[in-house]
Amino acid sequence: MRKSLRTLRLNYSQKKNRIDFGKIRNNRIFASQNKKLVMGRAFEFRKGRKMKRWSAMAKTFTRIGKDIVMAVKEGGPNPDANSRLRAVIQNAKAANMPKDNVERAIKNASNKDTANYKEILFEGYAPHGIAILIETASDNNNRTVANIRSYFNKCNGTMGTQGSVEFMFDHTCNFRIAKGNLDPEELELELIDFGAEEVFEDEDGILIYAPFGSFGALQKELENRGLEILSSGFERIPQITKELTEAQIADVEKLIEKIEEDDDVMNVYHTMKEE
Repeated sequence: MRKSLRTLRLNYSQKKNRIDFGKIRNNRIFASQNKKLVMGRAFEFRKGRKMKRWSAMAKTFTRIGKDIVMAVKEGGPNPDANSRLRAVIQNAKAANMPKDNVERAIKNASNKDTANYKEILFEGYAPHGIAILIETASDNNNRTVANIRSYFNKCNGTMGTQGSVEFMFDHTCNFRIAKGNLDPEELELELIDFGAEEVFEDEDGILIYAPFGSFGALQKELENRGLEILSSGFERIPQITKELTEAQIADVEKLIEKIEEDDDVMNVYHTMKEE
């Protein structure tokens, strides 16, 4: 499918004024048929994540609060001039975080005495050869390192060095927009030049996936089109997953649950196949 999209990107960019939309539609139909046989990894990843247990709402609010602090420290408290903060506020709304909480978090983050959080990536292996990638946001690096190492040790895992498993995951950005009268396939064609690689619909709207570096361009284009962005974010999608037995899955989940309980942990990704 992606090979077809790259071909379309060239056609769309170089031949805008004389493009044969009939041929493109035929190509898209062919791509759609292939997609039914081999769904995009972003679609499968999203489906698997929906089946996973999520932390309590309080944990979600804590994570968003940290995102607000980092966004304000980076670009200031005005969401109109700070695209990262604007995106976090949209996510807070999607998570039903009270508006008062959001405004209070922005105000607190604007205080120069408020400590900033440093984003740190940890890598390693769970039992049975499952790669683990952990995103953290911490105001105490030594504490976080010690905690993450202890989780691996207690659950028969191995903490890795920088770069040991990160290459096994594609770093992506995503946007969820309101469906309205949009056609996901037509929208995918229109957003190719802004980095979009997968566009699909679920019960909550339309999801757009692109490489990590395309976030700014896609956000700007969606806003310029007046499309309602419901939420956005970043995810690391495993390139290859490994199927395990029920007993092996329990071993891996024991480690993942330990890690996810840590307040410094923002996201955990792995290469275990999820049904």
